[in-house]
Order: sequence, then structure tokens, then C-alpha cells
Amino acid sequence: MNSPNATAPADTLIVNTLVVTMDDSRRVISDGAVAIRDDLIVAVGKTADVTARWHSDTVIAGERFVVTPGLINTHVHITGEPLTRGFVPDDTPFLENVFEWLTPIHTHYTEEDEHISAQLASLEMLKSGTTSFLEAGTIRFIDPVVEALTEIGIRARVGPWAWDLVPEPEVLRLSTKQAIARLNDTMDRYASVADGRIQAWPIIIGHTCCSDELWRAAKGLSVECGTGFSAHMSPAAMDPEGFLAAFGQRPMVHLDEIGVLGPNVTLTHAVHVDDDEVAVLARTRTNVSHCPTTALKVSYGVTQIGKFPEMVAAGVNVAIGTDGNNASNYHDLMRATYLVAGLFKDARRDARIFPAEDAFAMATRAGARALQADHEIGSVETGKKADLVLHDTHRPEWRPLHNVANQLVWSADGRGVHTVFVDGRRVVDDYRCTTVDEDDLLRRAQKAGEGIVARSGLPDRAKWPTV
Repeated sequence: MNSPNATAPADTLIVNTLVVTMDDSRRVISDGAVAIRDDLIVAVGKTADVTARWHSDTVIAGERFVVTPGLINTHVHITGEPLTRGFVPDDTPFLENVFEWLTPIHTHYTEEDEHISAQLASLEMLKSGTTSFLEAGTIRFIDPVVEALTEIGIRARVGPWAWDLVPEPEVLRLSTKQAIARLNDTMDRYASVADGRIQAWPIIIGHTCCSDELWRAAKGLSVECGTGFSAHMSPAAMDPEGFLAAFGQRPMVHLDEIGVLGPNVTLTHAVHVDDDEVAVLARTRTNVSHCPTTALKVSYGVTQIGKFPEMVAAGVNVAIGTDGNNASNYHDLMRATYLVAGLFKDARRDARIFPAEDAFAMATRAGARALQADHEIGSVETGKKADLVLHDTHRPEWRPLHNVANQLVWSADGRGVHTVFVDGRRVVDDYRCTTVDEDDLLRRAQKAGEGIVARSGLPDRAKWPTV
């Protein structure tokens, strides 16, 4: 390398590596290098070119790694479910799953439980390569959640659980006025935390659980604050049936009519939509978060009626989410990306649908756009945030390495993630989180989860007898 006197100082240099940039040209740089200073990428290119301009006391030899942008999870429940992962039987239909199991369980979380839950979900995401996420809605206690996320170092968009048309369970019941007040309070207090790494959004539950007044208020708040806005919609037939009964219109048509759709909105699931609704989503440039594992596990019918190929063809920005720990049961976005690439190939018997390159773009660039942050994250480019993942290729699933896109989507998963940077900070190193005591967190998560299940009074329906 050149003399430090002739080059600029960086905090970290990653050299002699394979860089998957996900830039506009989708360049893959062999013998590449990335320079990090503070929270930004300050150089990307061939190792010889980068080291001619930059030096650092911290140099990562990258021969064994593939460097990618951090993955972006656009729908994940970090409270309510992580501490009861797998407790809900996997043979429950949608309505039973949500209203007889998930929602009652949510009411038994304490403030400490939600702190543990948020860190557990974040730990799983970071260690499998996700550096940013959009929350589905904190169930009850936003303060310990923001504290937990600040401590562990992940990038997040968060907001409180908000609905106003559901009377039960009583502890989660909100009037329209209360729901709007909760959104406003969170936006006031958490507009920007940890130098903007944590940001509040108005997030509502959606479905048939929210009045038009609440939808409009949340949308208006997002515009006023310059943020995104998120809600669930149409995973199952319940939502279109409910909207047709109430308004004589399908959900996307009605939401467009009341002025809440648009490029700052991300709607999750969108399985039960028709062609007119796809056209509405495309025209309004509304984002969609596709949660493939949940769709399979809770039997939404995604491969039979889902229109995700049509959405993408129409220009809808489709990103990827993992959802909850009793729906998909994991937060490894690489596994979800694998499903996105494969489901419609088989459903339509067309191998050209969602090739690996496009699927990985949905997990990075499309996610960044949904988070209103494509100017900051989603690709490895000079001037963007230093959110990076180093995938370890000294593993059997990575060898031999011929086509890196195929390897990332079809062969590898999050277990091969060796190192992760968020905002230029190394939050995972040599497969271990650097910001929290993993072993202590896992012990506390087990104890807290057992307490929630006991307090819920719900039956253990595991089919294998424990002796």
C-alpha cells in the first residue's frame, strides 16, 4: 500500500475482496476494496485504486469474503411474537391464528419483555445480514423498544400498534382519538434517534381494523413529518370482503379514493388483490412488502392467486419481509429471498420469473426505496451509509463460487454472515454480535418467553409428547 502521508485516513479498509455493489449497473468488483470513514462509504473500487487514495490502521483482508449491502427487511414484528416463537400451532387457519392465538399472546408482554423481544429479533437479523428494518408496530411499550434498538446498533423504522375498530382484547383497545394521539406522541419523541439510525413512522395495523379517519391521520402525519407510512393489507380474503361490505370497493381502490396511497406508503402482504388493484398500486407508486414464508405457512394462497409478478411488471416496488415468529418463524431475509425467487417460477411454470439478480435487488434496493432511504442505503456506493455484510465463502455452501447472484440467493443463507457494519460500526464480527452479550440475551429470552406462555393460559398443542 502507499505511504499514509500520501493518502487520506479511513477508519476501516476492506481489501482484496469481491464486492457486489448493487449500484445502477449492478457491478461486481473482483479484487475490490471498500473504504469506510465515520458512518459513510468513502471509496469503492479495485483494491489498487482505493489503497492509492486511502489508508487505515484497520484493514480487513477480504479474500474469503463477498461484500454486499446490508439487507433490508420491510416487515417484521419485533414485539408480540419473538418470545413465543413456534408456540402457535402451524395448522391454524388465518382467523384462528390471529385472533385466538397471536393477539391474546400480545397482551401478556411486559415492558422488559418487549425490550428483550426487540433485541432478540434484531440479533437474529444482524447475524443473518439484515442491517435495516421496518417494524410492523410495537404492541404496547415503544420506549423500551427504542432503547433496545439503540443499544444493539441496528437501523430501524418503528412505530406503535394503532387501530380503532377492534374492541378486544381490552388492553389493546383504542378509540380513534387515542390511536391518533399515540401516533403523534411517538413521532414527537422519536423523530430521530441515534443520529437518525432509529426513526419513528406512523404505523397502523390496517386490515379492516382502522377507520378512514385513522388512515387519513396517519398518512397526513407521514407527509407532515417527511417519513414513510405502513400498514397490513389483504393477506387473506377477510380484507377485500370487509371493504366490499363496508364501502362497495376493494381495499386498494378505497384507500386510493381517500388519499392515503403513494410512494411513501408500504403495504404488507397484498396477496388477495385483483388486476384493478395492481393498477392502482402501480399508478400511485405504493410499495408492497412481500412476506413469502408467512403466505405459505398461514396458507394465504400466494402461489395460486398472488400477483407479485404482475406487480413488478407494472412497476410496483416490491420488497421483502419476514413478518412474525409464529408466521414465518425466522428473520433470515436470505431465506425469504430464496422463496421469492422460487415460488412463482413453479406456480407459473416459468423459470424466467424473479431471477436471482432481481430477487436480491428486492432484498436491498427495493427495501431501501420502501424505507424512503434509497439515497442512503441499499447499495455499496461512495457517499452512502456504511451498512455492509461480509459473507464467508470458506464454507461448503459457497464453494465453488462461479455466479455470485446465484450463490447468494440459491445456495447461501444467513448462517454464512461473518461480519456486519451498520453506520460504519462493526456490530457483528467473526459471527458474534459486538454490542450486546448474546449468551445473556438468549438466557433472558428463554425465561421471558416461558413466562409469557404461562401467563397466557393457552394450551400447549405440540404433537410430540415430551417425557
